[in-house]
Amino acid sequence: MTDSTSSHSASAAPRPGQPQPAAVALATAVAKLAGAKRLLVALDFDGTLAPFVDAPRSARALPQAKAALDRLEALPDTWVAYVSGRPLSSLEAVTEADEDALLIGSHGVEIRFGRDGVSLDLTDDERATLAELGRVLGALVDSAPGTRLEVKPVGFGVHYRQLEGDAGAEIVARAYEAAAGVSDALTIRDGKDIIEFSVRGANKGDGIERLREYTHATAVLFAGDDVTDEDAFAVLRPDAGDLGVKVGEGDTAAQFRVADERAIATLLTLLADARGATR
Repeated sequence: MTDSTSSHSASAAPRPGQPQPAAVALATAVAKLAGAKRLLVALDFDGTLAPFVDAPRSARALPQAKAALDRLEALPDTWVAYVSGRPLSSLEAVTEADEDALLIGSHGVEIRFGRDGVSLDLTDDERATLAELGRVLGALVDSAPGTRLEVKPVGFGVHYRQLEGDAGAEIVARAYEAAAGVSDALTIRDGKDIIEFSVRGANKGDGIERLREYTHATAVLFAGDDVTDEDAFAVLRPDAGDLGVKVGEGDTAAQFRVADERAIATLLTLLADARGATR
């Protein structure tokens, strides 16, 4: 894993009159990716395509990014997929997905490949654990103004973005303690201003591998901003043509880094232009 200074950053300011080396390197990588025989464009949503908002269901991809993805999706041998920690129902809404969309929800637990859904088939023990987990975390959130409980198909997320100072760390500690009283076999993910507990384990890397298998992609682009996206970066194959792009700060295994959602929108536009020219 590289630290925040050793991956190629495309957001540093160039000297006047000189090209930005990292930006040039990323543009070159995108141009090469555009020529892939079978291309999978897999993307995290919040913080990558869409800015964070206080009302999660109102989030939408930036118009430039959405336009580029629509163009890519219409090209031959090209697939667009969304890979998110959101439950599938929420991901369907914010991406405005059609019936043919490729969606990975709940960090890889939920999968929808076009019109073919995947059943969760929870066991009786998993259902019982899920119910008790919801009870204790619900009580925690009820006692802590500024937090919010997100219900997921196989778990729950405690959001604390509206808290200030050390209050968020205190909520995380209390959530760990409450969940530990329910089960010692939970899958736990610590994301941006959210702590999640699930009764079944899967990650975004699993989702990427399923997508690769389904599309028979010869190259994959994945972009994401959160620590949970590192599982996806870890399964990419740069030597085989895959490209990983980290959005924002933080340690990462991605080859490149960009500043924000607007930079991803620009990257996708460049990719759509180049891919369209090859097709």
